[in-house]
Amino acid sequence: MLKPLLGLLVSYFLGAIPTAYLFGRLLKGIDLRRHGSGNLGATNAFRVLGKGAGTLVLIIDILKGTTAVLLSRYAFFAPQAMPQAGISLPFYLCLSAVCAVAGHNWTIFLGFKGGKGVATSLGVLIAFSILIDRFFILVLLITGSWLILFLATGFVSLASVICSAALPLLGLILQLPVSIEIFLVVLGIFSLVRHKANISRLLQKKESRFNTTSLFKKIFK
Repeated sequence: MLKPLLGLLVSYFLGAIPTAYLFGRLLKGIDLRRHGSGNLGATNAFRVLGKGAGTLVLIIDILKGTTAVLLSRYAFFAPQAMPQAGISLPFYLCLSAVCAVAGHNWTIFLGFKGGKGVATSLGVLIAFSILIDRFFILVLLITGSWLILFLATGFVSLASVICSAALPLLGLILQLPVSIEIFLVVLGIFSLVRHKANISRLLQKKESRFNTTSLFKKIFK
């Protein structure tokens, strides 16, 4: 069982790579936690470091989650020992995904303070869509819903909170395995906990929003 446990550690440490923090240090010599919203995610990187750096942070944070789950499946799952111990492949992949997102949210490299986990969560969902039947539909629905909500409102946090809360419901509709459904609940809770301050600001109408018209002009300029 040492090999599967190593896989979970690898998942955590992959997720824990503080991408936005590293880009801030490398590109501008700043601690991104002290600029903009202070969050170590793609949104704050986009605001403070620019569209190029923000896009790279987003892509890398997504890849952290996808890579962690795929490595757990193909490099660390022990098909002989683990079923005998009562650990199925879907359950093990869920553990790996939770470790990756937890690593991003509470990174050991920065005193267990990290980002909100939205991009890394999308990454693990993409990996699941490769490995599990019907999961691709969930990824399409959740990604499309996020984009529509963001473009309609300009609030990244609002789109993320609503989609996080919707994950378990979509899992039920698609009749995914129980272990996957529990994982979706955990993923949703992680996101809601990390967005607590954003939810408070949204209720007080103090949350920062993107001008989506201006954003399109910047992206396609």
